[in-house]
Amino acid sequence: MEVHGRCHCGQIEFVTQSEPRSVICHCTDCQVMSGGPYRAITQTSEDDFRLTKGVLKKYYKTGDSGNKRELAFCGDCGSHIYATSALEDGSSAPRFLGIRVGVLREMEKLKPVAQVWTDSKVSWINEFDTLPGTPQQ
Repeated sequence: MEVHGRCHCGQIEFVTQSEPRSVICHCTDCQVMSGGPYRAITQTSEDDFRLTKGVLKKYYKTGDSGNKRELAFCGDCGSHIYATSALEDGSSAPRFLGIRVGVLREMEKLKPVAQVWTDSKVSWINEFDTLPGTPQQ
């Protein structure tokens, strides 16, 4: 399915293809970088990703797995757009991008089908349904 994404300030916009599903990641990197207890991710081929507005800022780090990661985000508002494997010098191997579901207009259609890095999962995450809620604040 075609999905449409944008950062919080609107300086970055993109379109890509995604299966109608996502994965919840509980790794400590996702927790720190999202400012929350987990992050939802959907995958797309780098060849299918088309930036339609703006220029992505990139940050490189070594992930919990020991692999080097490329993280792309808006340089103005900081919204995370995707993460992928960092290309080694001279490599042209095809890559898959882990698109951050929260930046997608079609987020509601991307129901999670699995969880990863559950060793880092916070203990209270399954208690959401027991909390009181209001439609708006």
